[in-house]
Amino acid sequence: MNKFILFLSLFILQVNAQTGISVSPPRVYFDSKSGVSNTQMISVTNVSAKNTLDLAVSLGDWEYDEKGENQMFSSNTLANSCANWISIKNSDNYFSLKPGEKKELEITVTPPEVDNDTLAAHTAVLYVSQMNPVDDVDNKGASIKVSIRSGIKVFHSYPENFIRKLEIEDLKYDQKLNMINLKFRNQSKLWVDGKISGEILNTQTGKKTVLDNVVFYTLPGNLRALSLPVLETLEKGSYNASIIIDYGDAAQLEMAELNFNYE
Repeated sequence: MNKFILFLSLFILQVNAQTGISVSPPRVYFDSKSGVSNTQMISVTNVSAKNTLDLAVSLGDWEYDEKGENQMFSSNTLANSCANWISIKNSDNYFSLKPGEKKELEITVTPPEVDNDTLAAHTAVLYVSQMNPVDDVDNKGASIKVSIRSGIKVFHSYPENFIRKLEIEDLKYDQKLNMINLKFRNQSKLWVDGKISGEILNTQTGKKTVLDNVVFYTLPGNLRALSLPVLETLEKGSYNASIIIDYGDAAQLEMAELNFNYE
């Protein structure tokens, strides 16, 4: 059988093959002034049952698209990149882990003493890549080579009291797909994470339909478009949909309502 290399690149690694790495935490947050270094530790574990992994560390950039999917770029490509602020010990650039073995990586972020831009938030991604592909088989029994790459998102902000702010720009009901479509924008200078919840009220019968919560992540300026499925079949009638975006304490809530008819 022909062999080919299967290269998996994931931020939270979930594999059922005979090889794999676990990285914790999947996100690291740094907060320091210009010219001041900040160091954190990242744990890398070889969860393989029998394979020793040769691993290398590298850097890149990333951003979200409108749907919240990760878009990957070479390091120092994006305007908000902090990839060249990151330093790693020479002994951590290349290393090997036996099955079950764990290693702590020391990651240091040092923003320049003279700011190169006016951005409050910067990001990068640190990759841990397997350099020695191992033999495996796919779900059809074909021989393959598997190599794993895991990414850790790196965030840096300056220790200033920046206000986080989201604003809902559009809210619609799609009767054909039976879902609520929501658009909102991160209008602040920092990343904003949170949870979206909602419910639909039949204004004629009083029956409520609760929507499943959705977790979201945004970077400054991001426009996010997402859909909240309505898991029940609605009866014909008039409805009021209420959506709440929770991204902090009680003072950080964005709410919107939508009236629509289901015909």
